[in-house]
Amino acid sequence: MTLFSGVHELAGPPRRLVLLRHGETTHNAEGVWQGQLDSPLSERGREQARAAAAALVGLEIGRIVSSDLSRALDTATAVAEVVGVPVSATDVRLREIHAGQWQGLTSAQVAARDPELRRAVLDGADVPRGHTGERLTEVTARCRDFAEELVPSMAPGECALVVSHGVALRCLAGVVLDLDSDLVWRVLTGLGNCHWAELVEGARGWRVLTWNQRARTGGLASED
Repeated sequence: MTLFSGVHELAGPPRRLVLLRHGETTHNAEGVWQGQLDSPLSERGREQARAAAAALVGLEIGRIVSSDLSRALDTATAVAEVVGVPVSATDVRLREIHAGQWQGLTSAQVAARDPELRRAVLDGADVPRGHTGERLTEVTARCRDFAEELVPSMAPGECALVVSHGVALRCLAGVVLDLDSDLVWRVLTGLGNCHWAELVEGARGWRVLTWNQRARTGGLASED
């Protein structure tokens, strides 16, 4: 039994987590591996953030926490302005996976330079991205640290919005759902730009209520 699973009696109304990926960036639009590069939202990304904000109003969000990278924080701020809840904190543990030597390269350049490593990464293998970047287990560890602080601080019935990145949010969801990394990579698809998932607490642990939801404006883009 972990903090997030096992049969237990709820103290009140179930808590909820909404996991929102940032809007499209200029690097997403250009097919560039960005990792922890601080690339800005594109105009389309800003439009996606505004649309997501309008769609998320009905979820009664009570707290917003964001990655400190600007593409996530700008998305979180757009939501905050509409739902009327400030961004309460930014957290470096919510940053995207570091892509090592691939950061700033296009997908075509990475495929030409490191086809085998790229294939392993896309298959979900626990290898360093771009030779010198992070492994999935490292991202999962920092997301676990974050979740083990956030969730116990949530009041019964509270809904918290976490704004982050494609890989980081899959790792975070895996932690909360108590799934191992292989299963996460196999059953949870990557979230598109400004797509979100809703996780809800139950008497036997957390479960997925929705996954890869989006507003009418927006679309899928690259994973990181």
